[in-house]
Amino acid sequence: MENLTVIGYFIYLPIAIGLTYYVAFVLFKNSIVYMNDIFAGRPEVAHATNNLFRIGFYLMNLGFALYILEISLYKPDVQQLIERLSYKIGGFSIYLGVMLFLNMFLFFRGKRIAKQRRTLDTTFNA
Repeated sequence: MENLTVIGYFIYLPIAIGLTYYVAFVLFKNSIVYMNDIFAGRPEVAHATNNLFRIGFYLMNLGFALYILEISLYKPDVQQLIERLSYKIGGFSIYLGVMLFLNMFLFFRGKRIAKQRRTLDTTFNA
């Protein structure tokens, strides 16, 4: 039943793309606050950097979603299709969560470094 595999692709791809879009939308809508703090006084650099991070996030996550696309059904039936889809979508969701937290770590790290730099600047300028 090759049709079940194709149906699986038609279910998996929109979910993977939708999850990636939603996570990226929320992450980068909120991360601009951190970017503005990191690049204080240079909002155009903050905005450009945030956009570059967003593009990288999309490329890595959509690329991984396509990389793991193959759905192999050993005994083609609806139950196995549902089980494979839950495995694929669950695994991709875990991967997206790891990528989300990695990006958050980078934003927090950048904010901490920017704060330390400002503290040093005020100490030496005083």
